[in-house]
Amino acid sequence: MKPFRLIGSFMRASFQEEAAYRTNFLISLFTSLLNLVTAVLGILVLYGQIDSLHGWTLASTLALLGVFLVVSAVRGLFISPSFDSLSGMDGEIWSGAFDFTVLRPVNTQFFASFRKWRLFALFDLLLGIGVLTAGVIQLGVTLSIWKILFFLAMLVVGMTILYAILLIFAALIFWSPGVLFTWVFDGLFQMARYPTNIYPGWLRMVLTWIVPVGVITTFPARALTDSITPVELIVSLLLAVVLLAAASILFRVGLRKYASASS
Repeated sequence: MKPFRLIGSFMRASFQEEAAYRTNFLISLFTSLLNLVTAVLGILVLYGQIDSLHGWTLASTLALLGVFLVVSAVRGLFISPSFDSLSGMDGEIWSGAFDFTVLRPVNTQFFASFRKWRLFALFDLLLGIGVLTAGVIQLGVTLSIWKILFFLAMLVVGMTILYAILLIFAALIFWSPGVLFTWVFDGLFQMARYPTNIYPGWLRMVLTWIVPVGVITTFPARALTDSITPVELIVSLLLAVVLLAAASILFRVGLRKYASASS
């Protein structure tokens, strides 16, 4: 139970820190609503001209957008705030403040992954769930308990892959502390709001298995309509395990390279 108590403490500390800047909540609220409206309008305009796109209807694309928003909200809730605090010229690795993290009697990767929370992202999470629910209702599919569990399992696989990718970029900071490496990934991740089927064959392969943003969002959305093949399911699970293991190893290697502020 200790990890959960620590996460609770991290969340309380982050809430107290964010509560001091209440204007940020209004700005975040406006930004979230604006992003939601523009994303949904883009889909509505597209499907106002066509009935389906490579087998994707308006309802299934809305469900996919909901998955993308949910995953993005989870990323913004704790993954990005925690990892982003390590990088840049004012980051903890550059400044040497990471010494206090290394010296704590808790797993360093766990601490570095969960210590910063942006609780305003919970509103983004609610918006994502709302869009996902609207898409599922329009799909008209019967959601059995097994289908829901399958969808949640694929969503966990996708978020595990996302976490592993961001952990890899966080580990690279040990070699170049002043660089925010995630900008390389952010552009490709925005492509995950659309079905991978709409992209050319070579790009679809890249977005599915090389930089697997398609597995993060498209696969969970497809799980709602039972269109995931057994091969895709097995490969996705293996990919998540391999990426997570590789990211953890790279992070530990980076830790050994880290030179404290006092050295």
